[in-house]
Amino acid sequence: MPKKRHGALALLEFENIAAGIQASDLMIKRAPIALLRCGSIHPGRFLILVGGSVASTEEAHSIGVKQGNVQHCLTGEIFLGDVHPHLHDAVLGTRREASGDALAVFETRSSPALLAAVDAAIKSTAVILCEIRLGDDLGGHALALMSGDLTDAETALAVCAERAGNQVRAQALLPRLDTDLREVLQHGTRFGPCPPFEPSGAEYPEEVACSWDG
Repeated sequence: MPKKRHGALALLEFENIAAGIQASDLMIKRAPIALLRCGSIHPGRFLILVGGSVASTEEAHSIGVKQGNVQHCLTGEIFLGDVHPHLHDAVLGTRREASGDALAVFETRSSPALLAAVDAAIKSTAVILCEIRLGDDLGGHALALMSGDLTDAETALAVCAERAGNQVRAQALLPRLDTDLREVLQHGTRFGPCPPFEPSGAEYPEEVACSWDG
């Protein structure tokens, strides 16, 4: 869990890196905010995540939006003046256990759209926010996993879809998440660091001698 929670968050997405770096500079010079994360994502876009008091974060957000609009390169933005604590932590890398029976998977075309959708969903339902991924290794898209009972998971997806609008990329509802898959997802959704998992009932072919074994 992050050492300090910020009362408000703002996330801005720019279509090019130069504009994003310039906006970052203007935002941190203008308002006393924490620059939580910034950097390039696929496909050549730039994300800026800032946090702080409601007033300072809103001021920094306004400067970033103005700069993006002047350069016609702002592809998405969101200001969360009353960010849910679990969303705050998830954005900074905290994962929570998918302890509910059902799993809701939600993808958007942009990261700001995902934050807006998920914030609304977890404030209106009892789902657990398990993981948030923004941009990296997703082709610029964003992903959220939410766990709960079937009704809550279904409602959370409906809220997300309504809030994200045309930014929805995909969604899925797993009513009864497989126990083995649940264990794998505890480590996250990235392919590279995913640990191998072989359940006791896994079947293997009989050993066959290969010609190159000599």
